[in-house]
Amino acid sequence: MPYIDAQMVEDIAIGAAFLGTGGGGDPYVGKLMALQAIEKYGPVELLDVEQIPDDAQIVPAAMMGAPTVLVEKIPSGEEVFRAFDMLKDYLGKEIYATIPIEAGGVNSMIPIAVAATQQLPLIDADGMGRAFPELQMVTYHLYGISATPMVIADEKGNTILLNTIDNFWTENLARNATVVMGGSVMIAIYPMTGKDVKKAGIRNIVTYSAEIGKAIRLARQNDQNPVAALIKVTGGYPLFKGKIGDVIRRTTGGFVRGQAIISGIDEFRGSKLELHFQNENLIAIRDGKVAATVPDLICTVDAETAIPITTEGLRYGQRVVIVGIPCDEKWRTPKGIETVGPRYFGYDVDYVPVETLVKEVR
Repeated sequence: MPYIDAQMVEDIAIGAAFLGTGGGGDPYVGKLMALQAIEKYGPVELLDVEQIPDDAQIVPAAMMGAPTVLVEKIPSGEEVFRAFDMLKDYLGKEIYATIPIEAGGVNSMIPIAVAATQQLPLIDADGMGRAFPELQMVTYHLYGISATPMVIADEKGNTILLNTIDNFWTENLARNATVVMGGSVMIAIYPMTGKDVKKAGIRNIVTYSAEIGKAIRLARQNDQNPVAALIKVTGGYPLFKGKIGDVIRRTTGGFVRGQAIISGIDEFRGSKLELHFQNENLIAIRDGKVAATVPDLICTVDAETAIPITTEGLRYGQRVVIVGIPCDEKWRTPKGIETVGPRYFGYDVDYVPVETLVKEVR
């Protein structure tokens, strides 16, 4: 069986932060939690989806809220375990394994910490293949799996158990609770069976994250171009290279919303790119033309190191490369586009695959 050790945690933290498309929270705090748990309890067993019994109880654990808040309101480290234990008690059934809700900075790390502490395996899959800002924006939702019962826990000791009529009500109620509880909370959500994971999960995302992080790490160690190594391992498209000239960012309604204006350098000199985000990068517009939109991945990395930059980490003067990656095919279905396409977020454009847009923009 493959196991997640300390080095793999480091690689996953970088790779998942990249796949998080600017969201999912800064991995640093979550990484410390995961490393501490592994040091105390040992490496985490990583399960392939096909190894899960169909009737096994699976529960994801994650952070919910605005990533900018998490930077200043550090979790106590106990709230995610309280949420997980409370949901386990409510379900009245032993939990077989945990699983990431998304590929994102802190939300790739929290399930590892939970798995180590609870002595459970971690499943090599998730519900997004990237990160999205709202709770119903998972492939589990596309297959009719309920987000509730769900438990929310904060650092003060408060916990809330939700049972809702649908996943949109889950998002609305949980988002309002998150704002009242300080803007960021820990959650246990989407209890499901092994059979559910097999049909609805996006497979091999944990090992894929580790491969991305490893490729960047080895390129930097060997004095090779880490951005080129990143493009090679992901099969992504370099959409833009430039210097950040302005960042407009605000935390409202439990989200980080805003945009970054980037002036082109090198082969992109003379061009400008606007990057719009709501926790995650949603749409990239180059010289008035759409270069990429959700649900495809729009990722920002440092131009020299290829280290991912989250939306709360965007700063004036940074030299960055914007990378576009095709999303999982589950998101390119009619229900997928309805759930996470550009029109859902208020952009008056139709979804066009990034591989098609790359040819049009160039």
